[in-house]
Amino acid sequence: MTKWSIDITFRRGHFVLDVQLKGTHSSVAIIGPNGSGKTTLLRTIAGAYRPEAGHIQMNDRLLNDTSQALHLPPEDRQMGYVPQGYQLFPHLDVLDNISFGRSAHTPQGKGQRRQRAKHLLEQLGCAALIDRKVRGLSGGEQQRVAIARALYIQPHWLLLDEPLSALDPRIRREVRDFLRKHIIQETRPLFLVTHDMRDVFALCNYVYVIEDGKVAQEGTPEELRTHPTTPFVEEFFFADMISRT
Repeated sequence: MTKWSIDITFRRGHFVLDVQLKGTHSSVAIIGPNGSGKTTLLRTIAGAYRPEAGHIQMNDRLLNDTSQALHLPPEDRQMGYVPQGYQLFPHLDVLDNISFGRSAHTPQGKGQRRQRAKHLLEQLGCAALIDRKVRGLSGGEQQRVAIARALYIQPHWLLLDEPLSALDPRIRREVRDFLRKHIIQETRPLFLVTHDMRDVFALCNYVYVIEDGKVAQEGTPEELRTHPTTPFVEEFFFADMISRT
């Protein structure tokens, strides 16, 4: 069973992220206003940021514990992370970008690496990109390459920061369906930052609302839709209902 515990304080300038999240939910959405701390939270889970205080534990694995001065580096966390901006290497082709983060769990030979990368790209509807240079790709194409790279290492956890935002509506639906099937088939836990409630309902079974660096509300998507406790949550779901009409 998936279980995790995140109790951290992170400070940058005047901004303080102080959150406590704990549960057994397999797919978690993180929503909130711009600048509320969602991306900071995801980067801290990924290991890119070091918390000032607290701990992060995923299943039985302790990733951070400031009381022990423990901080596992990102490459040792076995997490597939799609950040905003994608962080691809423009001088490399798509194959080398996807297989860059290979680990002991991934193919080592070039032929095997190509086969796995192409399989992921086929599922994402862009296999023809495999030999293209990243600098010549559109934003939506780069976004799909970043998703393929995150999945390539066969991660224990997926951390996705607005992974569908640059896609047109048709491709967004296809990639959302692919992610949903992948999460179900691979039983791979997910933390998803999104501004689209369709992503929440399609991919997640629990939601945390972050406002001003703190958890403002939590619950299932349906609980938040029917019983919002902050103006942001009410507007978030109302805007989604309007977009469906």
